Amino acid sequence: MDIENKVVVVTGASSGIGAAIAKAMVRSGANKIALLARSEERLQKVAAECEADGARVFVYPVDLSDSTAAFRAIQSVLEEAGVPDILINNAGSGRWRFLQEIPQDEIVEMMALPYFAAAWMAQGFLPGMLTRGSGHILNISSVASRMAWPGATAYIAASRAMRGLSDALRADLHRTKINVTHYESGPIQTLYWINNPDSRERIPGIARLLIPALSEDQVAHAVVTGIRRNKRFIVIPGMLKVVYLLYSAFPWLVQWLMTRTGHQLSVTAKTLTD
Repeated sequence: MDIENKVVVVTGASSGIGAAIAKAMVRSGANKIALLARSEERLQKVAAECEADGARVFVYPVDLSDSTAAFRAIQSVLEEAGVPDILINNAGSGRWRFLQEIPQDEIVEMMALPYFAAAWMAQGFLPGMLTRGSGHILNISSVASRMAWPGATAYIAASRAMRGLSDALRADLHRTKINVTHYESGPIQTLYWINNPDSRERIPGIARLLIPALSEDQVAHAVVTGIRRNKRFIVIPGMLKVVYLLYSAFPWLVQWLMTRTGHQLSVTAKTLTD
């Protein structure tokens, strides 16, 4: 899809790859962009940069884990910016933890962001896209959509849900002119690792060795390119594609390496009852 003069919605747009994608969309010609996230202050900073590049920007401070708030924001976008041509589902949350380390409310929130929020956004905007006869939905996930490792249980489950949503939507829409793209990659250099310092150590050693961390701008560039080319999947960096090929041929070996070189569960590890 051509991005020039299009209406774009980006969730999780206040920082990190969401902000980078929003700015890249504007630089690529999007003339209206709606930014959704919890922090109004940070959204306004991203909005100012997008406006400086010539776009009309709509800011919606919203907790997308709340369905009522999410659908209220969707209605506001439709009324103020119009039916989006491109929807980027990027909102997400959650720490990498073993299941017994995670509070129940955090498990719920990790499924709400990203999966529930992405489903609600698509549900709210699809009728307008179908009536118009065009659109593009891109769901941001990670390598956890396909592979698992120790110490990130709820995160991996939520990522699998995002992959399922992308695949199911693509099947639903196969007779339409609405495209669905699923994005997945290895680690990205964002504030997530600073805000969750004990998560980075849980990246499996084999992944650290083989898959280089990406910058936010690399992700944004890949997203823009993927939308322009109507790609079904975006998988970066290139080395991750090689790992996937190995995984398809020798799933037991790759999974063993991910597990064996991952963060190991200790019988003395902290649990919710400690």
